[in-house]
Amino acid sequence: ISVKKRNVNMPKSVKKPCTTQTSISRYFGGLSSSSSSSRPQCGIKANPAEHRLSRGKVSESFTLIATQLNFTEQYNLFLMHRCSKSLTSNLSTANKLKITTFEHIFFPLQGFCLSKITKSGGREGGKVAESPSDSSAPCRRSRSTYTPLEQQVMELKQQHKDVLLAVECGYKYRFFGEDAEIAAKELNITCHLDHNFMTCSIPTHRLFVHVRRLVSHGHKVGVVKQTETSALKASGTNRNALFSRQLSALYTKSTLVGEDVNPVCRVADVEEGGCADVVSDPPDSFLLCISENWDKVKKQLSVGVVAVQPSTGDVFLDCFPDGPSRSELEGRILRINPVEVLVPSDLSDQTSKLLLSIANASAQTDDRIRVERRDSAEFEFTSAMNAVVKFYCHTPEKGGFLCCVILFRLDPVICCLGPLIQYLQEFNLERVLRNESSFRHLSSESGGMKLSAATLRNLEILNNQTDGSVRGSLLWVLDHVRTPFGRRLLRKWVSQPLTEPQCIAERQDAVQEMMESDSITLNSIRSLLSHLPDLERGICSIYHGKSSTQEFFLICSSLSRLGLELQALLPAVQAQIRSSLLRSLLLDTPDLLAPAHGFLKVLNEKAAKSGNKTELFSDLSGFPTLQERMNQIQSVLAEIQAHRKEVRLVLKAPALDYVSVSGQEVRALMLVLLLFLCSTKTVSRYHSPLLVERYKKLQQLREQLLLDCQREWTRFLDQFGEHYHTMKRAISHLATTDCLLSLAEVAKQGNYCRPKVCENNHQIMITDGRHPAIDLLMGEHGQYVPNHTTLQRDGKRTMIITGPNMGGKSSYIRQVALICVMAQMGSYVPAREACLGVLDGIYTRMGASDNIFKGRSTFMEELTEASEIISQATERSLVILDELGRGTSTHDGIAIAYATLEYFIRDVKSFTLFVTHYPPLCELEQVFPQHVSNFHMAFLLSEPDVTTDDGEVQPEFITFLYQLTKGAAGRSYGLNVARLADVPDPILHTASRKARELESLVNARRKYKKLLSALWSICDKSSLKKWLQSNS
Repeated sequence: ISVKKRNVNMPKSVKKPCTTQTSISRYFGGLSSSSSSSRPQCGIKANPAEHRLSRGKVSESFTLIATQLNFTEQYNLFLMHRCSKSLTSNLSTANKLKITTFEHIFFPLQGFCLSKITKSGGREGGKVAESPSDSSAPCRRSRSTYTPLEQQVMELKQQHKDVLLAVECGYKYRFFGEDAEIAAKELNITCHLDHNFMTCSIPTHRLFVHVRRLVSHGHKVGVVKQTETSALKASGTNRNALFSRQLSALYTKSTLVGEDVNPVCRVADVEEGGCADVVSDPPDSFLLCISENWDKVKKQLSVGVVAVQPSTGDVFLDCFPDGPSRSELEGRILRINPVEVLVPSDLSDQTSKLLLSIANASAQTDDRIRVERRDSAEFEFTSAMNAVVKFYCHTPEKGGFLCCVILFRLDPVICCLGPLIQYLQEFNLERVLRNESSFRHLSSESGGMKLSAATLRNLEILNNQTDGSVRGSLLWVLDHVRTPFGRRLLRKWVSQPLTEPQCIAERQDAVQEMMESDSITLNSIRSLLSHLPDLERGICSIYHGKSSTQEFFLICSSLSRLGLELQALLPAVQAQIRSSLLRSLLLDTPDLLAPAHGFLKVLNEKAAKSGNKTELFSDLSGFPTLQERMNQIQSVLAEIQAHRKEVRLVLKAPALDYVSVSGQEVRALMLVLLLFLCSTKTVSRYHSPLLVERYKKLQQLREQLLLDCQREWTRFLDQFGEHYHTMKRAISHLATTDCLLSLAEVAKQGNYCRPKVCENNHQIMITDGRHPAIDLLMGEHGQYVPNHTTLQRDGKRTMIITGPNMGGKSSYIRQVALICVMAQMGSYVPAREACLGVLDGIYTRMGASDNIFKGRSTFMEELTEASEIISQATERSLVILDELGRGTSTHDGIAIAYATLEYFIRDVKSFTLFVTHYPPLCELEQVFPQHVSNFHMAFLLSEPDVTTDDGEVQPEFITFLYQLTKGAAGRSYGLNVARLADVPDPILHTASRKARELESLVNARRKYKKLLSALWSICDKSSLKKWLQSNS
């Protein structure tokens, strides 16, 4: 209770009657308020001289008090003392002395004897108990011993040795020991010695920022939280023990799901830079598990992979044979783009080198793959099978066991799935593996074009080869999506094009209608998809039971709004949309989103946005436990309010009221009657035993309410999770619509054409084709030179391309491949006209670089890729070989290139684009005239080789035309590139002279060989005379 102090200087107009201005501090603070500053305050050691006050002096002092108080005030003082009898142990020595004096001297004046009323714990016989502060202080704990908190942390660390533990301590999280040193280094914060360990701390409200930073650097981070609340602990048997703590969550790069790491940022906040210091999620955060099984009979390595993205619920599996180069595994890793890989401790050296090379491919630590090594026993078939059977046979969800039966056919997959289940159970994220509808096959056999790892890399489909970023890649060209889940789907479309002509045609029809239609409906759908949160990750977070109230409300309200607005568009969709794919997507989605409406109605918007779970549910009829607990709290509050009314009547002080201190209610409601707590210049505060008891009960009920609310919230999320697969399907429809809108926008801006994709007509016919990325980078000025391509299975199916260096050969062959990829995605292509057959795969061998991590030289890497193409390409494949054989001597290189190209022409019969600087390879056009054509990139020879007066040879100067032209080029003009690269003139002159000498020598040898061949064919004297005359 707060009581205003009496102000003697108050103007008469504002003075109130004395009965309403009673100063309770007079009773415990001396004769007047002016003397209160000189008395010892509560909790401060009193002067020992006060213990020896004579009975006469005390009697004299309180006789003066008695003369200043009327009987009512004296009676009130008695009531105060009676209410405070159980709290005297909390008073200082000085106040205890005063209370004892009141009992034996003051109250007998009015006929009361408190010694008969007070129980044990009060003062007896006028003796003053010795203050606890007078006892000798205990010995200081030795610094060499561990504090209770340190012992608790050591026990937790012993259980989680490979985890950085962030331990909740009050309003901050602390790291200890080596964890503190690592965290301080990564987070750039201060680390200091505290007792026996180094420690550093982060504020509670910034936990998500720092956890994400630590995880992005490859660490596994654990959050340790207090499992007890203060009020419930105070009422328990272990009230004096340390707060119990336990690991509440674990986080790695692939498992960033939970309230601690998923703050809800509005789109406006992101645009304004409000979340600039938060490490954002990558487009995909797959966890990939790899197992290897060596078949001794077949002498073949079988590799199993299972990839799961816990944040979205996507699961991919595959089983395939692989060779020493691990090219098949590499292709799948590049396609999945995992952020974390789970492998056995005895992983083979070849696979370890592959992972090391991929992990170190990025210069930035944040982009590197985290490798988690587990006990190899978990990857054994028996152990993995037991884990799988135990997991799926006890699944409550329909179809889980059926999923298990399907997977039994793939032993390497089982060897991956078992350890993966055990690993995700540590994070409580295993639920995504329970339903078979989440599983999809990864290999190209499921209906996709095969793009090898080298193809994805060389064609720059997902990333450029310069700095590894997305800019300049095919994905960058096509990415005009509006949603995060649409962007993830577009990446899948780009990395695995279709092979079914009907599916391709359905996408093309949808894109065409979006381009040509001026329908307001499509514009409305575009607007609906803008500024949406990541719904796919949001519903998966809810499915895991790790969603905050803010995130749930944002996701649920967005789903409900989408459902209602799409429902309103249904008549227009039925009347205006012709594409069967678009109609099915838009007509099905509102019904799939319908469950979100009911969940949204239950929530209190204000409480949900603030994270207040105690007022989260607007209607408690469905939550009887919460309703009962709220009634109990209201009952206690009613008792507290009634107590205030009683105090006002007793003291005749209507102004007495409950107040808050520093915004904390824990201090507000304890400020009630009779025991002086503290005071300010204008207010004195008191509390009574009744209020202390009721407030303690209130705190216990409120903390119990929080626990009840958390249980009900978890149950509420589980109920929403029952609709997870329905919601996921709806979001998949929205993502598909978003991707189609993106393809339409790209086609419209780039002046693309719709390609004709024919299943039975095996050909690649492109008119005025352009490279999509280079065309976009060069701008709208039309500077890119288009080229034609004509390849037919029964006709000319191989192109041998020669020409000067820097002439555009590599760009041209990439252009052809990318147009084929775009066409089978269902996209329009950058050309005037295109007619394409369906390809089952594209294989490339381009560039020259070694692979130190794999232990391969440049030439070894070159031939390894060529060998894999030879073994995998079919007559329905497109094969691109760029300068094969250049990594060794001229004769060996020509021989290997010639033999390889001849094999593709004669045996494989695939579409082949072969770039070379070896003139002898052009002779294959004469060997296979029906299937081989020679082409070169056109150029103008502006300045041929000239010899100056001083004997120096100046290299030629050419102008590139970038136009594909029929016929083979006689020279490669490499010295012109040397000039463009600013090689010093003395070196150029020497190189030109040496090139002329070598060319003359080669020409002479060719001439002698020709003469000798002609001479060898002469059979008579007359022919010999003619030969001598012609060569004399």
